[in-house]
Amino acid sequence: MGDWLRHRLPEYVDVAEMLEAQRFVDEDGRPVLATDPYAPHRFVWFHRDLRDEPEVTAPIHVVHRDERLVVVDKPPFLSSIPRGRHVMQSVVVRLRAELDLPDLSPLHRLDRVTSGLLMLATEPRWRGPYQSLFEHKAVDKTYWALAPLREDLVLPVVVRNHLRKERGAWQAEVVPGAPVNAETLVELESEVDGRGVYRLAPRTGRTHQLRVHLHGLGVPIVDDPLYPVVQEVEVDDFSRPLQLLAGEIAFTDPVDGTPRRFRSVRRLPLTAEG
Repeated sequence: MGDWLRHRLPEYVDVAEMLEAQRFVDEDGRPVLATDPYAPHRFVWFHRDLRDEPEVTAPIHVVHRDERLVVVDKPPFLSSIPRGRHVMQSVVVRLRAELDLPDLSPLHRLDRVTSGLLMLATEPRWRGPYQSLFEHKAVDKTYWALAPLREDLVLPVVVRNHLRKERGAWQAEVVPGAPVNAETLVELESEVDGRGVYRLAPRTGRTHQLRVHLHGLGVPIVDDPLYPVVQEVEVDDFSRPLQLLAGEIAFTDPVDGTPRRFRSVRRLPLTAEG
């Protein structure tokens, strides 16, 4: 079990110290020892020490709230859920306290460096109906991105390919010849200071899909720390937000059948202050 925990957990978790202090326990509360035999499908529980997280000071705008849904406009650098090095500085942890909604939970994904609309369910009983919308591609999502202009780029264009992101890899990659699993409609909407404002309508939701697709068109998103090349950026450097905004979301409410449409209050270019 010691070998498995060291392999499975990130490097900033001091597995050796936690094993020695018997801070890993099984479902019965018994300490897990480094010499215990590995057993598949076994649950191991632990609480790790949290680092002092710099506060993301940009506001979380609550765009909509009712008994079932909360829709927020997330600033860049704020994680959607507590994970890795970002626990207290996450939408879920902060809003559970600020809105007094202890069961608040996100209904879809939004990268930490991406800004814009995030939908959350107020209680567990509402998760199923709204998550099914995303599973059945019944949600229209529109993003806007700031990226270079190319005179030879013919738009609008639908980018279709197969994207794969291996566990532990920073970048996703295009797999030539594989069945299509990622599709995005790309349009040029306007120009700002010599750069293009691109309207993106993803028809699938692969990891880093929009970032890879614009990079593939030769117009990588401004201030993207991963594409075209991985940059050495400190995890708490909030100075240059990715210029990608989850700007609009629309769907038919699965509970009462009413049309729903929400729009971000943010505009490009994005700033660290929100």
